[in-house]
Amino acid sequence: MLLSCCGVALTSETHWLCPSSCRCNATVLELNCSLGQLTRVPDGLPQEAKLLNLTHNAIKTLARQQFHALTKLLDLDLSNNLLVIIEVEAFLGLQSLRTLRLSHNHLKIIPVGAFASLTNLQLLDISSNQILVFLDFTFRELAALRFMKAADNDVVYISHQAFTGLTSLQELHLDGCNLTAMPTEALTQLSVLRSLHFHRLGLTALPNYSFSHLVHLKELVISHCPWLESLSGNSLFGLNLTSLTIKHGNLSAFPYIPLHHLVYLIYLDLSFNPITYIHANLIGDLLRLQELHLVGGSLLRIEIGAFRGLAHFRLLNVSRNRLTTLEIGAFYSVDTLKTLGLDNNPLACDCRLVWVVQRRLYVDFGGNPPTCITSVQLQGWNFLDFPEAELPDLLTCRPPRILNRKAQVARLDQGHTVVFSCSAEGDPLPSVRWLNPQLRPLLPIGRVRALSNGSLEVRYAQPQDSGTYLCVASNAAGNDSLRVSLHVRAFPSSSKKPFRLKGWSAFPSAVPGVNGNSKLPFDVKTLLIAATIGFLSFFSSVSVCFIFMFLWSKSKGQIKHTATIAYVPRSAMSSSNGGTSNYMETGRFTMKLI
Repeated sequence: MLLSCCGVALTSETHWLCPSSCRCNATVLELNCSLGQLTRVPDGLPQEAKLLNLTHNAIKTLARQQFHALTKLLDLDLSNNLLVIIEVEAFLGLQSLRTLRLSHNHLKIIPVGAFASLTNLQLLDISSNQILVFLDFTFRELAALRFMKAADNDVVYISHQAFTGLTSLQELHLDGCNLTAMPTEALTQLSVLRSLHFHRLGLTALPNYSFSHLVHLKELVISHCPWLESLSGNSLFGLNLTSLTIKHGNLSAFPYIPLHHLVYLIYLDLSFNPITYIHANLIGDLLRLQELHLVGGSLLRIEIGAFRGLAHFRLLNVSRNRLTTLEIGAFYSVDTLKTLGLDNNPLACDCRLVWVVQRRLYVDFGGNPPTCITSVQLQGWNFLDFPEAELPDLLTCRPPRILNRKAQVARLDQGHTVVFSCSAEGDPLPSVRWLNPQLRPLLPIGRVRALSNGSLEVRYAQPQDSGTYLCVASNAAGNDSLRVSLHVRAFPSSSKKPFRLKGWSAFPSAVPGVNGNSKLPFDVKTLLIAATIGFLSFFSSVSVCFIFMFLWSKSKGQIKHTATIAYVPRSAMSSSNGGTSNYMETGRFTMKLI
């Protein structure tokens, strides 16, 4: 049996005629020519080979029909060579090839037609080259290609038809590109793409509708873009992602608007961006979100209600930020939380972190437990080791207390400005907010506004501003409140019984009323004055006209007071027409002019 096996092996080796610089394995039909110091593809390769390894050699050129005899080859690896030129139809004849690796070479451009006949190729790796441009129809023969890696190149332009023909491509890596514009037109050719990776883009903002035709895309990764400062509102329009990564960028704000329509998003990674706040009630549209990674950012605060509505939220990693606390009110439910990264934050160990200790048996901290940094008594302690019975004494808070409780009552005339002060102390430092007389929160903008130092400012006070305002100081331990009063006197009126013209309210007023109605009041005195002024104006105009006519008539000389008019009666004219007499009877009358 042993001799028989040796005989079969010897026969197989002899049949293959393995080149001297290669190592052959007839069992798996593999040719391994790696590290053979080859400057070109060796001749006489066995036609039955299915695997050909030519890595770590010095091959510079692939000539036309270089592998035409290897019709059964499935895997070709030319990585780590000195390839500069690939001629047109270099791979002609490799109709069975499934995998082609050309990474870590010196290719600057791939000519159109280089991949001719590779109709069954499924994976193409051209990463770590020096490719500058993808020309139109470069990959048109690769109809079966599913994965393409073009990482670590120097691509500055992708032609609009470069990806034409890639009708089966599902995953594309364009990491390491120097693109300054999103190749939106080229991406429209990838109708079934499911995963897209960009790396080192030269964009300052992601433009609107960058991926609008990639309806099947599920994973989008954009990383190491140091100039990327914002995402336009519709930059992710048309996508239905389940995984989104935008890390190592320059985003200073959480991209609420671009993300709000991604209702199927499960995984979100915004790590290594200078994001400072996660505000309340703005990401609740991401109904299925399970993981949020924001490592190495500039987070100062996660507000109460930040994750409200996220019923499936199970992982939050905010390590290496500047958080002083993380309150239980930020979550929809901490019962779903399974993993929490809080290490390397300047945490203040007080009552706001009691819930973290209470759930330490159910939450994984990734082997890096959070520690106290800003608390003087507990600095450097791993508060997860505190016995639960001692928590009320160790993790404590002091309720807020408003310092100056002296009654503040302001009485002023309309149009003046007043400021009410409200400062408080507590541990943690309480937040101060103001409520108007209708108990609605006041914003830091407008004529009546809450200032950043805790004061209330009422500018150009109006009578409708009168009332009682409430200052509320609150922290995790409770709240305290203070009431202040404002009375604004309106401008004095000249009449006790104001007069309003009927129907006058249909016209807008220069000074709106308290309820927003536009009414223009008049008293009797004002009405008489207006009528007198109007009458005097009319009388003056008429007088001027009469004086002018009088002076004009004087300039025409002496006026005649009578006039004599001669006339012929109609009856006299009729009789003269019927007779022979030429005599006509005439008449006169005198008229006096007035």
